[in-house]
Amino acid sequence: MDTRSPRSAGARHDGRRLSTGTGATSFGSSSHITGRVPRRARLLRRLALTLAILTVPGVALAAVTVKGRATGMPKLLNPVWNEAKDPKSNRYTFREPSPTVRADVRALVGYAPKELCVAALGEKGAPLKAPLRVVVAGGRTSPVTLVIAEGQQIQFENQDPFPHRLYEVGNKGLPPADIAAAKTRAWTPPGPGKYEIRDQLSPSVRSWIVVEPRTVAVGYPDRHGNFAVELEEGKYTLQGYFNGEPVGKPVEVDVKARPDTQIVRGPLVVGAAGGPSPEAGK
Repeated sequence: MDTRSPRSAGARHDGRRLSTGTGATSFGSSSHITGRVPRRARLLRRLALTLAILTVPGVALAAVTVKGRATGMPKLLNPVWNEAKDPKSNRYTFREPSPTVRADVRALVGYAPKELCVAALGEKGAPLKAPLRVVVAGGRTSPVTLVIAEGQQIQFENQDPFPHRLYEVGNKGLPPADIAAAKTRAWTPPGPGKYEIRDQLSPSVRSWIVVEPRTVAVGYPDRHGNFAVELEEGKYTLQGYFNGEPVGKPVEVDVKARPDTQIVRGPLVVGAAGGPSPEAGK
């Protein structure tokens, strides 16, 4: 015995109709819908997204990872550590030179992952919308040397359990002011040039901010000198910076749209021409 109502039977019958001869269209089964309409919709959405990326100003294209290797880092001497070993500085230590340790190992060279900044210079850089963090902790800053585009804001972040009193040596807009533990202080350098940052409460805190209007991106090498920067298609100059000064020989790179990862031919020699600042060897 059929228990279906006439209404349900009619609905089932109408659902099988796809079209009429007059051009009026009726929806068929669910397989018909998912087989055509969503696929067309996906194609239209992809086309609309592509057109939006190409037509909206300021939308960045896909970046390419450019990898390279810096050499000559043992020639970059850390000025803070070299000043500290001088007895006249009165920074006493219990460490004594050991005759069993090689001289090259005893050299107070810079720590590349913090101190050697590899900057990619183009025609003109632009500041990021978000401020760049400079962490103050353990008697140092991370990073030690930072290269930025003009107008970039810096945010000093104190991660020590005691205050720091940072200031700019050249009196160019960053007067001494306390940064309490777990607090921050924002500052935007006034223009191109080199700014040396020190701390009135901790003499070991010493860093440099270089405002280079052509800065597009920066990277920091690992202990073996390997570094990577994200760049769009175009021509750039890779330049190393140490103690706020350009060091070594710049390398020209021509970044293509493909592949996604590109290797710089030849090393970025940072311990040759230019070298560290003269005060580093004192």
